[in-house]
Amino acid sequence: MKYFLWLLRIVVGGLFIFSGLIKANDPLGLSYKMNEFFDVWGTQFLAPYSLALSITMITFEIIAGVAVILGYAYRVFSFLLLLLIIFFTFLTAYVLFSGKIKECGCFGDCIKISNEETFWKDVILLVMVLILFIFRNRVKPVFSGYPSVAILVLTAFFALGIQWWTLEHLPFWDCLPFKKGVNMNVDTKMPPGAKPDRYESIMIYKKDGVEKEFTMENYPWQDTTWVFVDRKDKLVEKGNAEPKIRDFFITDYDGNDHTEQILNTPGYTWLLFIKDPGKARDDNFDRVRQLAQEASQQNIPFYVLISTDRESAERYQKEWHFENMQFLVLDGTVSKTALRSNPGLMLLEQGVIKGKWSFRDYPHSIADVKQ
Repeated sequence: MKYFLWLLRIVVGGLFIFSGLIKANDPLGLSYKMNEFFDVWGTQFLAPYSLALSITMITFEIIAGVAVILGYAYRVFSFLLLLLIIFFTFLTAYVLFSGKIKECGCFGDCIKISNEETFWKDVILLVMVLILFIFRNRVKPVFSGYPSVAILVLTAFFALGIQWWTLEHLPFWDCLPFKKGVNMNVDTKMPPGAKPDRYESIMIYKKDGVEKEFTMENYPWQDTTWVFVDRKDKLVEKGNAEPKIRDFFITDYDGNDHTEQILNTPGYTWLLFIKDPGKARDDNFDRVRQLAQEASQQNIPFYVLISTDRESAERYQKEWHFENMQFLVLDGTVSKTALRSNPGLMLLEQGVIKGKWSFRDYPHSIADVKQ
């Protein structure tokens, strides 16, 4: 039994450490996924705390994984780990059976597994954690006292440190569709002969205490005896492919589409992504203005892609003296997928992504980029 528990500790602890490190590569991505759950559950008041919750969860995953292997404060950590895996199993079950969220993002964007595989992975992990919890009194710590505490403290600093770095710069590994080297002219289009997923909107109404599902064609919108409960999207027909980059449409405030023009411009094109002007960092804006000025002198297009209304965009433009830059509109969800930085800078060469920089790392000049 001793060796079996050791094996379980190594497997469970290793999986939690691995899962935490994968998510630590992109804590913002986990916070965005949390916001999806908050929207579905009607708990939007938690949205302002999603990043703090994301960092806390990731840090705890890594620390708990190390603690289980070390056997330190095992009764406490085995109980907390059991609560965590029960919560994860509930989330993956909800994603799998409700159909209200497309994917749980449990391993971030770097490792994609199906919702069904994720659920059964958590079920198996739950069984292993439950065994470790039941036999918690048989587990002895590897080290006693200060060495274990020192290792856990260092683990906490490491977990928080790498998350700080990725938030200030960009993820170590870019696992998103807008990674360096991607040809957006290709990846924004469906593969030849491909068929996309087809979804049907299901409307749920309640009458006399009984809930019933309707389609968009037959829901009782004129019958006031039926009370609307919820709406969900049901997969009717599974497609065989989809574009790697979806919903990338750049327009002006009059609705004119500039996407093809920007992606097919010969030579270089600069794009400054500003998802939320109210929360945008202003670090190193002098470099941005310098780049824009150089770009203008060299006839290189420089666009600001902003995700807000015209009035807010104009106010932001005047506040930071960006009057000579052309402001265009990009959907906020696409913006945060393209760059995990607000603002963030991207360099294209006829639709091919040649570079990405966070607000900490803007190039000092165009010459620096070309070297």
